[in-house]
Amino acid sequence: MTPYLLILCNCPDDSSAQRITESLLSQQLVACINRLPDIRSSYRWQGQIEHSVEIQLQLKAPAVNFTAIEQAILAIHPYTVPEIIALPLTRLHAPYGQWINEVTLGDH
Repeated sequence: MTPYLLILCNCPDDSSAQRITESLLSQQLVACINRLPDIRSSYRWQGQIEHSVEIQLQLKAPAVNFTAIEQAILAIHPYTVPEIIALPLTRLHAPYGQWINEVTLGDH
């Protein structure tokens, strides 16, 4: 079975989230992206505590696509250091995994 990832990436606004979503889907790097609005983030940045409202993208993709996904996000994302976190999916519904493969790797 192909290893899969859930990749998290927060965006500062709807337009950057939409650009990243369209780019990754059109390049067939991911099978699905969920957009969760109004994520309240608190973090340290350049010596200060910051608070912001962001949009979280949840990407589902084969692990083999991670580097290309990361590069595509970095080419578009407005942050200097965007959050790009990948979590391995250790179990998933087999037909869902097959669908991920079909739309990203061309396995039919």
